[in-house]
Amino acid sequence: MLRNLLALRQIARRTISTASRRQFENKVSEKQKLFQEDNGIPVHLKGGMADALLYRATMVLTVGGTAYAIYELAMASFPKKQD
Repeated sequence: MLRNLLALRQIARRTISTASRRQFENKVSEKQKLFQEDNGIPVHLKGGMADALLYRATMVLTVGGTAYAIYELAMASFPKKQD
């Protein structure tokens, strides 16, 4: 029982210590320069092509949803006559 507990502690220590060794390059200053640059591009599009694609998709869904909602309201406002 004691041997199992010690083995478990050793594995836990090894896992934690190897996880802390992996470090990623800090790119915050590069991103700050990119987003603070005065180049006339809105901040929500400065991330590149992915931001532009997400923006366009959002606009298409918004306009399409609004048009569909207006269409459904119009159809509900004028019900079909019963013969």
